[in-house]
Amino acid sequence: MTTATEHLYIVTDSQILGGEPIIKGTRTPVRAIVELWRQGIAPEEIPKHLPHLTPAQIFDALSYYSDHQEEINSHIERNRVPDESIDRLVEG
Repeated sequence: MTTATEHLYIVTDSQILGGEPIIKGTRTPVRAIVELWRQGIAPEEIPKHLPHLTPAQIFDALSYYSDHQEEINSHIERNRVPDESIDRLVEG
């Protein structure tokens, strides 16, 4: 069941990513946008990495993050790949 949030483009759905906040109409979690932004990618540039999203959706996701940092940070940490699991050939 999809549940609206106080943000126009952000919803939760218990059937998608365990109810993690996502962009409405997609399976893209807010955390994916936040992680790109935290890597130094400007919000205006994020659609180049996630072309199915609009600038309005990107900015709303970052606004949602601003209002729910603890929640989104816990999703980021829960989905983080441990360093020891990364193959040395792809580490960069």
